Amino acid sequence: MNADSLPDPLVADVLAIAAHRDDVEQTCGGTLLRMASRGLRTAILDLTQGEAGTRGSAEERAREAAEAALLLGVGWRQALDLPDGAVENTLENRLKIVRILRLVRPRVVILPYWQARHPDHAAVAQLGYEACFLSGLAKAPSSAHAGNAPQAPLATPQVPHRPFKIVYASLYADVRPSFIVDITPFIEQRHAALMAYRSQYANQPAGGGLFVPEEEIRERTFAEARHYGLLAGVRYGEPFMQKEVGLVDDLTLLPVQSI
Repeated sequence: MNADSLPDPLVADVLAIAAHRDDVEQTCGGTLLRMASRGLRTAILDLTQGEAGTRGSAEERAREAAEAALLLGVGWRQALDLPDGAVENTLENRLKIVRILRLVRPRVVILPYWQARHPDHAAVAQLGYEACFLSGLAKAPSSAHAGNAPQAPLATPQVPHRPFKIVYASLYADVRPSFIVDITPFIEQRHAALMAYRSQYANQPAGGGLFVPEEEIRERTFAEARHYGLLAGVRYGEPFMQKEVGLVDDLTLLPVQSI
């Protein structure tokens, strides 16, 4: 689906923004499945196309991302053209994301945690946050080149939009999460979506010393989800951070038993 053909006014309730195709599947795929099961509309914006990856090609990653999106129940997914391995927080890149934010109009945006081993992930955390701010400014423009190829300017001016909530997927960060999403009913489908990236996770000579063997991926990803689930008193979970404090209306409805 072309970004300019999206329905209006609200296309997605939750938009996950990630540096690479397969980042979302690793860090918040179960959460997107849970949101979709509640009738919420979900979307994914991958900022790069995977041309610099050790394994596979951008074309393979595109096909795999489309398959994974179907498994995650995502209604819309697109990749921008930021350079893989060299994502930078520039005005041009912020405006590319602004264009998508004003089209998709999410209430919630999921970003990668702001401290990460891969420089692209850390860059996207700040880049995405600043784009969310810029998107709400009435006089801020948006890029006319925000997809897999340059696009014509929009026929009508975009309406400013600023997401209500920004949360950070913190699965690989050594931090105590602000909250956990219970993904227990969706753990198998989450794994299937990740394994749709056969170019990345199937055993092969390329990157043999860098990638986890295919037969160990399930054990590792399930163990991580089990760890975070235990923190919240459920079987499997995905962790998130938020920068602002939470607000509680009724103490008797707080989940997770204390003792």
